[in-house]
Formats: sequence, structure tokens, C-alpha cells
Amino acid sequence: MINILDMVFVNTDSNCYGFDSVIRVIKEGVFPILQIAIPIILIVLCTFDLGRAVIGSDDKENKKLLKRIVRRLVYAIVIFFFVTVINLVFTMVGSITENETLARWSNCWNYPMEN
Repeated sequence: MINILDMVFVNTDSNCYGFDSVIRVIKEGVFPILQIAIPIILIVLCTFDLGRAVIGSDDKENKKLLKRIVRRLVYAIVIFFFVTVINLVFTMVGSITENETLARWSNCWNYPMEN
């Protein structure tokens, strides 16, 4: 039986201080889900709410559904751009700082598998 921990390579001399694989999982696994899947789910839910508002005849309920739709669309837009803002901040910090530790973390974020 192969142990998954035996296959993990940790390079403590890299920019990421051994967190290379964690950074890659975040950038290539978690962020795409946040950036694509969650806004799509929110937009689908908005579509269902819009369908209920069209079918329903209660004006008070329709106003609540409309507020919920607008709120979900705003959330979808914010979540979509959240990843872009984080990438931009990490890149900018590395390029404008004179602190060696911050520059290494920025390089870790941008190039996680390089020394």
C-alpha cells in the first residue's frame, strides 16, 4: 500500500518555505471553484427566484424575491473578482516592497514550484 505522504516533496529552500503544494492547491483548486462555480450557482438560484416572481402574483413577495436576486447577483460579482484582487495584491506587494520576507512570499504566490 502506497502512503500519500511518502509522495509529497517538501522543499524548505523554496520561496514557499515548504508550502509549495498547499499554495498550488489553493491557486489551482480552491480559487477556480470560488471564481467559477459559486457565481454560477448563485446565478442559477437567481433564475429560480425570478421564475417564482414571474409565476407569483403577490407584490410583497415579488419585492422580496427581487431584493434577493439583486443581492445574489452582487455576491456573484464580488466572489468572481475576489480571486483577481488577491492575485493583484500579492503581485503588487512583491514588486513594491523592500522587505525580503514579503518579496519571498510574493514570489511563492506567483511561482510556487521555483526556488
